[in-house]
Amino acid sequence: MAITHTKLQPFPLSPPLNYNAFHFSSRSLSFPRKLKHAHVQKSPPFASTLYKKHTLLSYGCFGISRSRIRSSVSEVQEEQNQKPVVVKRAYPFDEIEPKWQRYWEENRIFRTPDDVDTSKPKYYVLDMFPYPSGAGLHVGHPLGYTATDILARLKRMQGYNVLHPMGWDAFGLPAEQYAIETGTHPKLTTLRNINRFRSQLKSLGFSYDWDREISTIEPNYYKWTQWIFLQLLKRGLAYQAEVPVNWCPALGTVLANEEVVDGVSERGGHPVIRKPMRQWMLKITAYADRLLEDLDELDWPESIKEMQRNWIGRSEGAEVEFSVLDSDGRETNMKITVYTTRPDTIFGATYLVVAPEYTLLSSIVSAEQRECVEEYQDIASRKSDLERTELQKEKTGVFSGCYAKNPTSGEPIPIWVADYVLGSYGTGAIMAVPAHDARDHEFASKFNIPIKWVVTPNNGSCIESEKAYSGEGIIINSSNMEVGLDINGLSSKEAAYKVIEWAEKTGKGKKKVNYKLRDWLFARQRYWGEPIPVIFLEDSGENIPVLETELPLTLPELDDFTPSGTGEPPLSKAVSWVKTIDPSSGKPAMRETNTMPQWAGSCWYYLRFMDPKNSNALVDKAKEKYWSPVDVYVGGAEHAVLHLLYSRFWHKVLYDIGVVSTKEPFKCVINQGIILGEVQFTAYKDTDGNYVSADSVDELGEYLQEIIPEERVVKSGEFYVLKDNPNIRLIARAHKMSKSRGNVVNPDDVVSEYGADSLRLYEMFMGPFRDSKTWNTSGIEGVHRFLGRTWRLIVGSPLHHGAFRDGTLVTDEEPTTEQLRALHKCIAKVTEEIEGTRFNTGISAMMEFVNAAYKWDKHPKVIIEAFVLLLSPYAPHMAEELWSRLGHPDSIAYEAFPKAEPTYLKESTIVLPVQINGKTRGTIEVEKGCSEEDAFTLASKDEKLSKYLDGKPIKKRIFVPGKILNVILDRQTAKVSSVQ
Repeated sequence: MAITHTKLQPFPLSPPLNYNAFHFSSRSLSFPRKLKHAHVQKSPPFASTLYKKHTLLSYGCFGISRSRIRSSVSEVQEEQNQKPVVVKRAYPFDEIEPKWQRYWEENRIFRTPDDVDTSKPKYYVLDMFPYPSGAGLHVGHPLGYTATDILARLKRMQGYNVLHPMGWDAFGLPAEQYAIETGTHPKLTTLRNINRFRSQLKSLGFSYDWDREISTIEPNYYKWTQWIFLQLLKRGLAYQAEVPVNWCPALGTVLANEEVVDGVSERGGHPVIRKPMRQWMLKITAYADRLLEDLDELDWPESIKEMQRNWIGRSEGAEVEFSVLDSDGRETNMKITVYTTRPDTIFGATYLVVAPEYTLLSSIVSAEQRECVEEYQDIASRKSDLERTELQKEKTGVFSGCYAKNPTSGEPIPIWVADYVLGSYGTGAIMAVPAHDARDHEFASKFNIPIKWVVTPNNGSCIESEKAYSGEGIIINSSNMEVGLDINGLSSKEAAYKVIEWAEKTGKGKKKVNYKLRDWLFARQRYWGEPIPVIFLEDSGENIPVLETELPLTLPELDDFTPSGTGEPPLSKAVSWVKTIDPSSGKPAMRETNTMPQWAGSCWYYLRFMDPKNSNALVDKAKEKYWSPVDVYVGGAEHAVLHLLYSRFWHKVLYDIGVVSTKEPFKCVINQGIILGEVQFTAYKDTDGNYVSADSVDELGEYLQEIIPEERVVKSGEFYVLKDNPNIRLIARAHKMSKSRGNVVNPDDVVSEYGADSLRLYEMFMGPFRDSKTWNTSGIEGVHRFLGRTWRLIVGSPLHHGAFRDGTLVTDEEPTTEQLRALHKCIAKVTEEIEGTRFNTGISAMMEFVNAAYKWDKHPKVIIEAFVLLLSPYAPHMAEELWSRLGHPDSIAYEAFPKAEPTYLKESTIVLPVQINGKTRGTIEVEKGCSEEDAFTLASKDEKLSKYLDGKPIKKRIFVPGKILNVILDRQTAKVSSVQ
């Protein structure tokens, strides 16, 4: 069924009231309040370079002042006799916006029908759906949402079936922590937060199909998250294993490596330790090659694809066995298997390193070293994997007290324990070649371990003994005929191949492909998450999947969400829920009490939006085939690895079992930039309280920092200084918005002061969409005035009592060629820039059009209507109101977007160079096809050229149409005339 247009049911703009007249007594006069943000008393008098580049036009042409007044026609008149004060606005956004938001909602304008006309092209544009935090939105959030809304509105008007939904990634630790602290059930908190988010998003005029709204906490949604888990379990892609995990006692849960920063939890800053626990794992490694190979087909930022490639970390090498020696130097049956990507350097392995959590370590360590090793293991358990492998960190380690035999050289080499080796990567043990690996060289130098050079550079250059040579080259010092291996003189690649061949022939090793990617730890010891649909038989511990017909397995109600501190999840407290019966055998069983991680629900939500009410399947096959893949997916770059990689993994599994028809979920991913808080100015003070210039601060000195209000700051050249002491240079820096910094700007305040369309326009106008930029509250006044000028251009100036007339000022006259050229130039630019997500330059084009239109005596309806259509994706509330005033009964949302006519894009004039005696003296602007005589006449009247031509005799003129005019003066005649 095709989308139908709902007839407009207009309702008035409250005619009994003057829309913009607010009456106060002088004692209670309340000026428009300033937006809420801390530290900076008022916004700085400048914008970012990118912002200024595009706002000079608006400032220069609109005469914008820097005052924090709502419009260029604002007046606050207050008389001593306390007569009422009238505050005027640029246009009646405070009535227009609620009016059209009600209309869109009541008429479900943006609803995408379940059965669309599949002969039409589709456009699925999706935001990374938000976690509904208690803080609500700040002005950084709408950046991506506005961009996707502009794209969605454009595509609707271009005749596409558009899917543009919104939902909530609502499970998560913050709500559970709040529940623990306050005793409020996390569902109540989450639903309250969702309501606030939804209200804020609707106030910004986003054209979401709210009929498709989903939330990961709803049982009819997570039923299918559980169903996907069961499919993974059936295929051996979900399993349990004893693994070292990041355990946070304070939070009572296991954390992913990315959730641990500097040994503490990212949320709350609680200490984190490593300890072994039995956990559910998902075998994402089984899809490593496909996840890597299919990246090449995606229209994603190259930086994001490279991050995923590095995270997967595919490498080819060899596994080699080193025999452990006893105290008498004899080989034992115990073997240490190492993985190396450089088997060509094996003769240079002068020691082995095993991870602190290496499974055989307790069997290897000597009695004399056991206490030292155990102490080192305890210290290492408090560090995250990222900390341990950081290249810049100082290497630490402890000798195990034992040795192993290098299988190629036959020499005994010491076995060390060091935390820069991870038990989860490779085999948990490495052969260390200090001459040819920087980390190994640093470690060997610190602990006086021998360094043996076995590779020389191909160019024959000398090797610096003070640092490792990690490149390839020619092999030296690598021969032992007793074991039948000689690789001297071979290239690194040839040598690597020969070592692997030797290892496989002698049973000492084999060729191996390895990945940095680890299987996905898929269990959390917390309440607020999806229950894992598995039970365990009490007598055998065998795990049994819950029957699909019993899904969803819902969360039990709990009053106590606090962690046990022992690793037992909060769900273990729901005894009557935990105890169950296996339906197939009738035996007593216990439910799994771990829950899924927050990532689970967000792995597949884009599919549910296609068919959100389906109770019989995750998604209808026909709907999935039509809507897949997501055409444009917009979100932050911080999700490059986790969310995007996990989603791709699940999607490929669903592809393999026939649920989806595409190999990849997201065709195009766009990362929006970050909106930073307003610039803060910081001054340094010494211990005596004296200001110290920032360029004179000694890193070793002790200084106090003071936030300086903007009114005490002045710009001096490229820097900012104290106004009353220009010798004191300040630090000017914008930070990411956060409650802790107090620099959060609430969009509700901006909408109240300037309107939603102004906020939308400003966020798009600040600079290139993908770049980070700095919020500047005073900057929003520029786009607000642009909207005001647009309103007055079409509707007219306010009447004497402050209200605007009904209707518009447009005429039914035929447009001039000049007007058509201005319009179609704007159409071409706006269309091109929206589709290229260069929204800021699209706005600039509309500003140029409005500037040009103000010079016209008449404004033909056909021209103004087309411009309003161009404006509608950016400023939908104003566009709807203007469209209605122009006499249209239907919403503008599905009107055809204008197309540029090439005829009017061709320039009718050209710039013609003018030469005098063969030397270029200037240029003139002429019509295409201009005659020689007309060109000469224009040159003679030109202020710059006329001084070369006035009264001068001309020998001849050389004219090449459209190319050049060359005037040759008769110098001889000029000389004779001067003599006479």
